[in-house]
Amino acid sequence: MGVTKELFGKLGGKEVYRYWIENGNGMKAGIIDYGAILTNLIVPGPDGEMQDVVLGYDTPQEYAANSGCFGAVIGPNANRIGKAAFELEGRKCQLAANNGENNLHSHPDLGYHKRIWEAEEGENSLTLRLEDQDGCMGFPGNKKVQVTYTLTGDNGLVLKYGAESDRATIINMTNHAYFNLAGHDKGKIYGHILELKASSYTPTDAGSIPTGQIAPVAGTPFDFLTGKRIGDEIDSDDQQLRMAGGYDHNFVIDGFDGTLREIATVAEPVSGRRMKVYTDLPGVQFYSHNSGETQAGKGGAQYGARSGLCLETQYFPDTPNKPGFPSDVFGPGRKYESTTIYKFC
Repeated sequence: MGVTKELFGKLGGKEVYRYWIENGNGMKAGIIDYGAILTNLIVPGPDGEMQDVVLGYDTPQEYAANSGCFGAVIGPNANRIGKAAFELEGRKCQLAANNGENNLHSHPDLGYHKRIWEAEEGENSLTLRLEDQDGCMGFPGNKKVQVTYTLTGDNGLVLKYGAESDRATIINMTNHAYFNLAGHDKGKIYGHILELKASSYTPTDAGSIPTGQIAPVAGTPFDFLTGKRIGDEIDSDDQQLRMAGGYDHNFVIDGFDGTLREIATVAEPVSGRRMKVYTDLPGVQFYSHNSGETQAGKGGAQYGARSGLCLETQYFPDTPNKPGFPSDVFGPGRKYESTTIYKFC
């Protein structure tokens, strides 16, 4: 139980450390200070069998080349911003166009998933901090950012985010873990049963930028209100699914009021593992790992398309350009604070 530290490797001459948090049930979370990345999440099944349920790599170099952002904390803005620009307080903020004409995950080299964070160990937690300069990546404000991972006695992994800025800016952070509850090396996630407490979602254009519409999921492949296998409708003849190559959409959480609530359940019938997701944010991006060539992962695993699923809690994509979406503007007088929990039962 508690926190232990080990050298994970070196990157650009700098040492990268991995911290292990363990609870009394044998559940363990591995986090590195590069990208505040969740590298491992070892979880018991109903029969006590332990499996690592997040996709990842064995070296810092692989994480540095990781275009899929496996396990990383994304910031200052997760997901997409249309035409890689937004206006704030009368000023145009230009970002990197790194996803066609749009911006994805802030910046491919300077984003928080590519930084080494300062780590501080707690009794059953790890807090990681960094500072970000005004204008970096095009975002206003000098920012102080932190995320704390805590492993609870009832098998919950709690991620608590915080940020302050001396100017109004956009802050929309998330964790980009890819889950496979059968085990990270067990192939496709088609048999996972997903339930989402979301009666609507935000349809997108061909560039995966929300149109601004809040559309009902009823009668569509996006209806996970009562739970269904991810593979059941993922290849349906639906324009939204065709454009994205599967699920890569923001779901609008029912009853959002800024308080922590259960928003999703994932069950894997063969292993018997179940994961509940809680957040105080208005949206969650369900991504079914649609693309990419098969690649080597940790422990000799081979990760092909749809071998993991992401449930990225968030403000909606392109919120800075959509006045009707819940605001992700923070700064003096409005600190960014958010909590997400992945709980295994």
